[in-house]
Amino acid sequence: MLQTAFLAALCVFICLGGNWLWGQTMIERPLVVGTIMGLIMGDMRTGILIGASLEAIFMGAVDIGGALSAEPVTATVLATTFAITLGVNTKAALALAVPIGVFAAFILMFMKNVVMNIFAPLVDKVASDDNSKGLTRLHFGMWFLNYFIFSLVTFFAVLAGARPVQQLVAKIPANLMAGLAATGGLLPAVGFAILMRMLWSKQLSPYYFLGFILAAYMNLPSVAVAAVGIIIVVIQWIRDKQIMDIENKQKEMVAMPHNENQTKNTETAAEQEEEDFFS
Repeated sequence: MLQTAFLAALCVFICLGGNWLWGQTMIERPLVVGTIMGLIMGDMRTGILIGASLEAIFMGAVDIGGALSAEPVTATVLATTFAITLGVNTKAALALAVPIGVFAAFILMFMKNVVMNIFAPLVDKVASDDNSKGLTRLHFGMWFLNYFIFSLVTFFAVLAGARPVQQLVAKIPANLMAGLAATGGLLPAVGFAILMRMLWSKQLSPYYFLGFILAAYMNLPSVAVAAVGIIIVVIQWIRDKQIMDIENKQKEMVAMPHNENQTKNTETAAEQEEEDFFS
């Protein structure tokens, strides 16, 4: 279990820390994390299934400023680890992942807003001295310290928490486990509902209902629905471009008589000056 805990912590450090090392590279998304963790644990299929399901759940979870709604990396890593090593039902693992993600977000917020602020005076001093090399060392040193300490949470959670979780899972009644499985099945719908609250508009509503009809009544797979969406986007883009071209031509046609009148007026004034000169 020590090796499993180390690999889980390493996955959190790479995916969460590496995501912010050179800007946001999006390797902290649950689909990527689940695939990597499944590959490390030797069960990529389970990792992809859990990652894809958690991606739907956390898709609408947006972090604004210093406020974190949920931390998906730790949730995905622990859910994948427990599902593979303990044989926890996939949907039950998803139900456990959501509170883990919320709890991990509070820890990460504490690390960023409290622990890392200890280095603020040192950063100000190095910046006031115009020490670019020292500022670079501080940047990467604080990055490593922050995500190394945070990854230890996953390490000890897997190391010390595997046995209690296994005992807890063994004691859970079948009815409760079925309830957790049903809850896990509903969570992706909640994730999409949160996302739709931000994106919903009257102009986009026909496309939503079209996708719903294609998936629910025509039983088209998600790939086919996505392909239909791409076709609609291309058609809309061509239509908008044609409208813009027509508007630009109309503006040019309106401006042409004005330019011609200006040219005629200039020529008339020049001729009048020439006649006045010779008269």
